[in-house]
Amino acid sequence: MRHDKAVTVIELARRMAASAEGLTLDEMAHEMRVGRRTAERMRDAVLMLFPAAEEVSDPPSKRWRIRGGLSAFEQAPTTGELVELSKAAQGLRASGELARAAALEGLERKIKAAMRSTTLNRLAPDLEALVRAETIAIQAGPRPSADEAVLSGIRNAILAGRPLDFTYSRPGAEARRRSVAPCGLMFGRANYLVAADRETAKIQTFRLDRMSAVEPGEGVASPPPDFDLAVFANRSFGIYQDQVEEVVLRVDAAGAAEAKGWRWHPTQVLEDQPDGGVVVRFTASGMRELAWHLFSWGDQVTIVAPDRLRQVMADELAAAQRAMGNSMDMR
Repeated sequence: MRHDKAVTVIELARRMAASAEGLTLDEMAHEMRVGRRTAERMRDAVLMLFPAAEEVSDPPSKRWRIRGGLSAFEQAPTTGELVELSKAAQGLRASGELARAAALEGLERKIKAAMRSTTLNRLAPDLEALVRAETIAIQAGPRPSADEAVLSGIRNAILAGRPLDFTYSRPGAEARRRSVAPCGLMFGRANYLVAADRETAKIQTFRLDRMSAVEPGEGVASPPPDFDLAVFANRSFGIYQDQVEEVVLRVDAAGAAEAKGWRWHPTQVLEDQPDGGVVVRFTASGMRELAWHLFSWGDQVTIVAPDRLRQVMADELAAAQRAMGNSMDMR
């Protein structure tokens, strides 16, 4: 227990050193998942162990921070942390995210370069063994890509509060020059720029691999004041944004255990049924992507609502049947 307390005090010191403005007592309690009185005792321990810690007035609150960072001793990464960083980079590279993988690999090199040679030599054998013993399972699906120049151009425009100009190419349509107010980036099965139309303020998405000649535009362009990227992303089952609907799915008893361990949507509510099944409820858009996912559940899932999801599912099934018929005709 005494060792556990020492670990939590060091962790709080790291968080105080990592925050430019410092942490309030309430923020300490939240981040460390303790009560306010415990947070006070932990703060006092940090102030005693780290003379560089200082109090910052931020009416009506007070903040505490450690300027100048911590020494290499307190900041040495663990084998597990280095393995996860290496695996994250490998996963991005395997999925085609070369620019993002290179950024993580560069961070890994910097961390190792800052470590004491004795510490690095001690961790190296275990790190090498774990990296060889773990791998990334690549799943079928779109191969997302994000060109480093495109990412850099988008991020620079966001930081500068300027519009973003680019040429957008869609299959079967003529390439078109666009000028938007960038709101953020969404990474997933495909990578998207989320941006507001400069005239209508309508939020739109643009696939990064279809963007070219990206450059900051003239003037000032900011997201709508009430826009929240996380809220926008959580509206959809996947990436596509359309009408938001109440979704109700019934999973039979055979698939209930798996359904309970599945993250369907951030708004999901699961209800156990007398027969051992489970009802899943959530609010989302993107019925086509949801229909694609439901194919993987076979006959274990019944669509209760909405009607539009049932229709989309029927349309997708009919398209698959037509494709099967065509393939039989070609034999």
